[in-house]
Amino acid sequence: MTENASQASFRALVADQADGKVQVGLKRWTDAELPEADVTVAVAWSSFNYKDGLALTGRGRILRKFPMVPGIDFAGTVIRSDSPDYKPGDAVVLTGWGVGESWSGGFAERARVKSEWLVPLPEGMAVRHAMAVGTAGFTAMLAVMALERHGLDKNREILVTGAAGGVGSVAVRLLAGRGYKVAASTGRPEQADYLKSLGASVIVDRNELAQPAKPLTSERWGGAVDTVGGTTLASVLAGVAYGGAVAACGLAGGADLPTTVMPFILRGVALFGIDSVNCPKPRRQEAWTRIARELPPETLDAVTTEVALEDLPRLAEDILKGQVRGRTVVKVGG
Repeated sequence: MTENASQASFRALVADQADGKVQVGLKRWTDAELPEADVTVAVAWSSFNYKDGLALTGRGRILRKFPMVPGIDFAGTVIRSDSPDYKPGDAVVLTGWGVGESWSGGFAERARVKSEWLVPLPEGMAVRHAMAVGTAGFTAMLAVMALERHGLDKNREILVTGAAGGVGSVAVRLLAGRGYKVAASTGRPEQADYLKSLGASVIVDRNELAQPAKPLTSERWGGAVDTVGGTTLASVLAGVAYGGAVAACGLAGGADLPTTVMPFILRGVALFGIDSVNCPKPRRQEAWTRIARELPPETLDAVTTEVALEDLPRLAEDILKGQVRGRTVVKVGG
């Protein structure tokens, strides 16, 4: 079924640029303003991620052109398709591929994207549930998968940094659900009970890891999911036990890595970079299959806040300051 140039309008949160500053507001958008691609989706839900906060505030140069609909992920239903892989009525999920950065994203009631970017929604999973997972939860699953492929010692603590955030919260829950002893690092002591409810055994003050560390410290962590980067990642690496591994998936604390080769050549520590943007489709499908099995809706409900499109501009600063807990789903369409 092919796409006709429809002028029916729909709501979209649009970012534009004026005098070098990003300005964001709700507008009526049309199909003619969407990029050309082979599948059109009625977006039901999106989610709010750290990268979305950067986009809406104009920081980090996330948006590559203007005007642009931000939103790096979405879930919804196919309404038109030129691809043999999808038909109208199919439920789909999208994360990554530059959507919401250089390609019109999920903060609109419609999206037109390339079919190879989509993943069929796992059987039994609701579209809201998929966005309660979202890019952050998908990234957390990729990190856990990488660590388990390497091998983890269940007799040692597995550290999660930035544990009260979106990626961290899901990582804590996934690891605890797999039977690991999870140490959750946070700079918000008031979130201790929340993290323990997700399965964390130990709460680690963020300041313990935020200071420059020696090249090697005592062997404490069997592995780690690091969402922070910078000095924190260097400190984590210094404390990983022999043969352990770290999955790095964030840089809120900086893109530099002030460390030495000593953890790698004296303890055989492995450092895995986690990329959720261009992740190959087979691994995406494996991750979503595991997510559907290991993160039931009731598990995510306790860590999920629901907001509307018009709420996002005021939440952008909060997420960049680390003041948004868990996952935030965005109700987009009906």
